[in-house]
Parts: sequence; structure tokens; C-alpha cells
Amino acid sequence: MLFNTIQFFAFLSVVLALFYLAPLAWRRYILLAASYFFYGTWNWHFIPLLLTLTAIDYTAGRLIEQTEPKRRKLFIILSLGANLGFLGFFKYYNFLALNVPILAGLPSNAFALNVVLPLGISFHTFQSMSYIIDVYRGEQEAIRNPVDYALFICFFPQLVAGPIVRAREFFRDLFHWQAPTADDVSRGIFLMAVGLAKKMAFADQFAKVANEYFNHLPAHPGAAAAWSGVFAFGMQIYFDFAGYTDMAIGMAKLFGFHFPENFRRPYLASSITDFWRRWHMSLSRWLRDYLYIPLGGNRHGDLQTYRNLLLTMLLGGLWHGASWNFVIWGGYHGGLLAVERLLAGDRKEPGAGKEPARWNPASWLITFMLVLVGWVFFRAADLHQSVAVLKDMFGDWQGRPLLTPWHLGLAALSLLVAVVEENLDWFERLMAWPMAARAVTLALIFFVIEIFGVTDIAIPFVYFQF
Repeated sequence: MLFNTIQFFAFLSVVLALFYLAPLAWRRYILLAASYFFYGTWNWHFIPLLLTLTAIDYTAGRLIEQTEPKRRKLFIILSLGANLGFLGFFKYYNFLALNVPILAGLPSNAFALNVVLPLGISFHTFQSMSYIIDVYRGEQEAIRNPVDYALFICFFPQLVAGPIVRAREFFRDLFHWQAPTADDVSRGIFLMAVGLAKKMAFADQFAKVANEYFNHLPAHPGAAAAWSGVFAFGMQIYFDFAGYTDMAIGMAKLFGFHFPENFRRPYLASSITDFWRRWHMSLSRWLRDYLYIPLGGNRHGDLQTYRNLLLTMLLGGLWHGASWNFVIWGGYHGGLLAVERLLAGDRKEPGAGKEPARWNPASWLITFMLVLVGWVFFRAADLHQSVAVLKDMFGDWQGRPLLTPWHLGLAALSLLVAVVEENLDWFERLMAWPMAARAVTLALIFFVIEIFGVTDIAIPFVYFQF
């Protein structure tokens, strides 16, 4: 079930009704059953895999906490090995089966199995791994009740595409559950409405342009078409993923849970470092806390810092998908982060202090253009298409742009809204308005979705493929 379908909202309504009509002791079981049902509507064959990983990590957490220090390492290795093993097989087997025969001079189908990727495996494995590592470090108590742990792994609002929630954040709400306040309900409904508008009225509009360009590349030669197609994808992926995240956070609020912020106007970033503080923030924090810092962070000199940045982003790229494009995309961002750090020297990075850095139009434009170039590798079907797109982008300015005045108006409107939110915090101001004013605003949002939302075709969320 896609979040932007009538079927999903019917499902959500039933779950909310059952949740609040049931006694308090039953509510986690209702959420757990609903979450497995939600996952099963995609492909019920993978529910045993989800249960297996849940059982392994639940058991490992208990054993790590109860075992003497010398033996704890064994259990964390077994747990992480299982998570990475399942993730590696389902996500990277096809990639290896395609490339190993080429290197070995074997027939291209020598190891072909056509492995199907389980929905959301990247997100729930990273979430589970963070729990196990925190228990090992003594930063999180092992969860006693397997139902509680299973719900942490498969809670349906964020099961498929995040945000990646830390155990302490989730269990703080579960173990000390309080009914959502009127403010929580209001924020939850508004976030869901705003997220739906981002998806249907913005992301899907730009998706049509991006899909037309990347699916029919020879029909759209020249730099004008290339830049407009890549720009359209840049807008699509932001509004698509941010829209999903808004809806996930809003849904969680309706059930009394508070998920972390995942986007903070990333296209206003003034550097690549600033971009990664604003984009997919839960993944950025995960990579920082469980990869970059354990590798040494910036504690052992400049060269090792550059190496750690590059390795972290290379692995972050591979987390997104098994292809050379994602390896290059991760390496590209890692290289840019290293170059920025090299150029900054001893100076503070933009936005690193308590006060936000003063906005610089040149820095913003350069950052945005660099991000767009990176999106080529993220969207293109393969490395060959990526090279073809880049050649057009930096070739002769011929052909015609694919963006209409309508799309340019949407982009300008989104920039204006982002700037206002950055400087005036309009959402918080909106939440302080009288109930009548908020109701009118909500009605306007639904009017925008009804009039401008794409309904003729179903466009899946981009991050569902990860």
C-alpha cells in the first residue's frame, strides 16, 4: 500500500480506531499485527525474513547484556554478521553475479539467481544494527519483551523508508506512552497533509519530466534538456522523500510517538557539509555515529580524516543500491566533503557554530549545482547513461528545455516557502494560529492536492527501492 492511496488511508483509519478503542495493554499487539499486515501487502513471502532478523537481534541483545565482557564481542559479531549477510545477499548478489563473470571470463549468467530485494531491508537492518551496537556499548538496555522489540523493527509508518529511529527514541515513547495532545494531533494531521502535497502536487509533477528525460534519452539531446531533466529529478527526489518522511512523522504523532526530523531545507545549503546536515538527517547521524567516528573521525590528522570521509560516503552510496552509479555517487560526495575540509583548513565549516552561517548566494548556487551533478549517478539507469547525461550537460547548449513555466513556477514557489520557513519558521507560527485559521489552511492544502496532484498514474516513492 502506497501512502498516497485511498486503500492506505482506509487501513490507517481502521488501525487508529482499533488502537484507541482497545485497552492500553493490547495496543502494542494491534500495532504489531497492523505492521506485519502492512508489510505483507507488499510481499508476504518476506515476513519470515523480517521475523528471523528480529529474533536474531532480540536474542543477541539479551545475550550481550547478560554475558561477561569477554564473550560479548562474539554475540555482536554474530548479530551484525547476520544483518550484513542478509543485506549483502539480497541487495548485492545480483550486482556481484553480473560483474564477477565479466572479471573471470565466464558466461554472463553463470551465477544468475534474480534475487528479489525485500522492501525496506536497508532501513530496518540499519535500525536494528544501531540497537545492537548501543547495547554493546552500554548506551541502551536490552529489551525484555520480544513484542516490544519486534514493534521497534517493523512499526509501519517508518518501516519502508525511515526515518531511521534510534532505540532510545522509540522505547522512550513506547514505555512511557502518553496519549497525543491536541497539539500532537494537529501537527500530525498537518504533517501528513503537507507530505501528501509534497508527493502528489510537487514530486509527481517533476517525476513526469524526469522520467520522460531519463527513459527516452536519445529523444532529448543537448544541455538544455539534460539540465532540465536532472533538475526535475532533483526536485522529485526531495519532495518525494521529504513528503514520505513528513507523513511518517505525522502518523507516528497520531499514535503517540515522536520521530526525529529527517530534512531541514537541504537545497538552501551553502556547502556539501551543510547539505548533509540537512538531507536524510537520520542516515547522516547513523553514518557519523556508527561508521565515521569508529573509523577515527577527525581525531588522527587530516589524511585519515579525508580517508574516513571518503570511506563513509562510499559505504553510504552502497547502502542506497548495488551499482557502480551508487559507488560513484557516494565517492563523489565523500570527495567533495574532503575537499571542503581541505579548503576550510582551521576555519569553522559553514553552519558548524551555534549561529547559522550568513547566506551566500554564490556558495548556495555552487552547492546546488554540485548536488545536481551528483543526482545524475543516482537516477541514471547505469554508468553508460550517466556518462551520456554528463556529456550533454557540459556540451553544446542545444535542444529545448523540458520544464514548462508551470514547473518553473512550482520550483520558485518551493524556494520561496523554504526561505520563509528558514527565516520565519512558518510551520511553528501556523501551529499557533486559531483553530479556525488552521482548518482553512488545511482545507487549502487538500484543495491544492485535489487540483494539482498527479492522479492519472501511480508513481511509487523513490526510496521504496532501497
